[in-house]
Parts: sequence; structure tokens; C-alpha cells
Amino acid sequence: MQRISSANIVDLLLDAVCVVQPDSTIVFVSPAFERIFGYTPGEAVGLRMLDLVHPDDLSSTQQQAQRVMEGQLQLQFENRYLRKDGTVAHIRWTARWLPDRKVRLAVAHDITERKFTESMQSAIYEISEAAHAARTLESLFQRIHEIVGALLHAAHFSVALHDAGSGTLSFPYHARPGDGSLPGAPALVSDEQIRLCREIIHSGTTLLITPETTHRVLPLPQAAPAPGAPLYWLAVPLSTQNGVLGALVLQSYTEQGRYTDKDKELLQFVSTQVAAAIERKQLHERLERMAQYDQLTQLPNRQLFLDRLSTALARARREERLLSLLFIDLDRFKDVNDTLGHAMGDLLLQQVAQRLQSCVRSSDTVARLGGDEFVVLLESGHVRDHAASVAGKILAAFSEAFEVGGHRLAVQPSIGVSVYPEHGADAHHLLTHADEAMYLSKKHGGNQVRMAAP
Repeated sequence: MQRISSANIVDLLLDAVCVVQPDSTIVFVSPAFERIFGYTPGEAVGLRMLDLVHPDDLSSTQQQAQRVMEGQLQLQFENRYLRKDGTVAHIRWTARWLPDRKVRLAVAHDITERKFTESMQSAIYEISEAAHAARTLESLFQRIHEIVGALLHAAHFSVALHDAGSGTLSFPYHARPGDGSLPGAPALVSDEQIRLCREIIHSGTTLLITPETTHRVLPLPQAAPAPGAPLYWLAVPLSTQNGVLGALVLQSYTEQGRYTDKDKELLQFVSTQVAAAIERKQLHERLERMAQYDQLTQLPNRQLFLDRLSTALARARREERLLSLLFIDLDRFKDVNDTLGHAMGDLLLQQVAQRLQSCVRSSDTVARLGGDEFVVLLESGHVRDHAASVAGKILAAFSEAFEVGGHRLAVQPSIGVSVYPEHGADAHHLLTHADEAMYLSKKHGGNQVRMAAP
């Protein structure tokens, strides 16, 4: 029977045996070091072990090494290293100090695969949790960015969404170092990235571009990346049962942030959960909007208007400012429905809504209460005649006929105005007085403005 020496046993170990000096210079490694770290024993000797440690783990590794040299046994310490090819290795160490030889003896056990599995499972749970906790799509994108960033180099991170109805591609979330999150910033997305995203969404396949594969995806006659282009580009489709709704895009401009097939596999794995989370949040926002906005005109409905009025009243009381309501009813709108049909009346109401919005500031609220009744909420500050000025703009805007389905329709408004606190201290009284003033305007021929009685 062949005898196996202690040296042979070390050579056969799947874990790497390492001997390093106090300054972490390597004096010996077993053959398994190459399988784990990528360096042959001949290449490893003379290197400093600390120079191979992942930058984020350097401080904790130095502290642990100091404890070992003080005589403590190290049994379960975990950290990360950068392999020779730049990929990350997760290592669990067992180590001790040999005082007679003034060296550290350590055994490295590769736990990269275990960490990979744990990371994927954790990411799936966190994404599912984010889908329920995020209040908006933007906050969901930010949380997904954080989750993916814990798995991969994701300083440059984008979410592309495809609208199947219009065929448009948007980038509602686009982040890069120094900028934080930049929602809706298409100027930061190159034409080439847009082209590649469209291809990924259309084909439903993942794309990894590296310096070695760039020439395969660049359009001829372009033979090299454009100045400032990323070294690595990784994008995965966001696939759901209803089709591909977009893509996740990662970019890296350094070799330290390279992407590999393993990274592609990981991003593909989490993308299904990300797609489900985005789809769920989109549905929730659509349902929420349907509950708050008039489906015909896309203006706030009565409930949302009352909520905004309540908030504005509280602010007006606190800051001792004026607040105005304009109650608007269209004169002889029923004639349009009776002669041209309700479909034409709906088109007219949509144009009326647009024209009313053009007369106010973005901070003001134009709402549709129902039928041909609209209301405008103005936070007027200390300007008492602000409401009268806006009402005058509306009358002037409605003096021009509406072009609807080949018909020129002359439609004028009757407007009633109430002002806080002169005409009421609460929403009910303000609305009632503005409504009464509007009927007074209509009673006297319409196409005019009436102020509520004090």
C-alpha cells in the first residue's frame, strides 16, 4: 500500500493552505490556491494577501489578522477576495499564529457558490417585500437599485419600460455616480443604449457586452465603442406572463466592475421577481388613478378635489392666506349632446378640460365634478382680485370656438366665485356659495362671472 506523506495530503486538499508573514506577504500556498484565487503557487509567493482582499473588506480583515497574531484562534471568519481574473471569491478562514516561526497559518474554504445561492434567495425576498412596501414606482426602482447593488456592481443602473400600446420606450429611473437617482432623464441614455434595449425587449433575451464581444454588437461601419462608452454593459428583459414590459440595464466603466456570465445568470434570476413587482405596482397605480381621476378628461374627480381643498384650507388658515373657488358650468352644453351625440360631447369636454388647465398655474387644481360642471381651486395668497383675473382669462379663452370632429362649436362658461374666508370657512360653504353664484351668472344670460354674496 502506497504511503501518503503529509505534503501529499496538503496537495490533495480542496481547501487552500496558506502561510503568510506578519505584513501578509505569502511564503507558501498549496495547489488549491490556484483553483480558489486564480494564482499558481509560483505566482502567489511574494504577493501580499491583503492586496488581494476586496476593498470593502480590507479594514475588517486587517483587524482579524491582528487578533490572530495576538494569539486568538480564527475559526469562522468570512471575507471577499478579488481573483486573478477580477471576479469575487467569498472565503471562510481558519487561522492561527505560529509564534516560533512568526507566521500565520491559514486554511481558505471557498464559499462563493453558497453565498451566490444565499444572495439570490435574499434578493427574491427583498424584492417581494419592496413591491408591497414601496409607495410609488420611483421608490420601488430605488429599492430595486439598492438590492441589485448588493449583488453586482450597479453604480450605473437604469430601468427601461416599454409601452406596448404606443411602442414607446422610456427610462423612468436612471442612476449614475454623483447624480443619485435621476427619474425620467432620457438625455443621459445614448441612442445605442436605446437601440440595444429595444432589441432585448423585442427578443426577450439577455445581452452581456464585454471588451471582447463589443465588435459583435456594434453597428457597422462602427468598429470600436464611442468615446465614453462603458466597458461592460449588461441588460436583462423584464418578462411577465403578459409579455416583456422593459429591461434592467447595468453599465461599468472599469475592469474592477466587470460583468461575467455568472452575473448575467444572477440578474436573469432576479429579473422575473423584479418584473412581477413592477407590474404589480403599475396595476396598483392605475387602480389608484382610476379612483382619483375622471377617466374622460383625466382631471381630478370630486373626491380628489375635496381632498386637495381640505389640505389647501388648512394651509390657508395656518398661513392666513386667501383661497378661491371658481365653479364653472357650460352654457347650452345639452344642445351639443342632443344635436351631435354624446360621443361628440365627450370630445368637447376633453378640449374644455385642456383649455381650463391652460388658464391656471401648475400648482392650481382644475377638477371635473360631473357632467359639464368643473371647479378650479386657486391658492390666491394675499391677492384679492386673483380669482377675478383667472375667471377673466377663462372667459377670454372660451371666446374662441372649439374645433371638434369637423364642427366649430361656440361654448361659453357661467362662472361663480367664492373666496376664503369671506364666503365661508369650510369646503361645504365655499362650494355652496360658488355654485349659487354660478347659477346667478347663468340666470343672467351666461358667459359671465359672478362673485358670491358676502
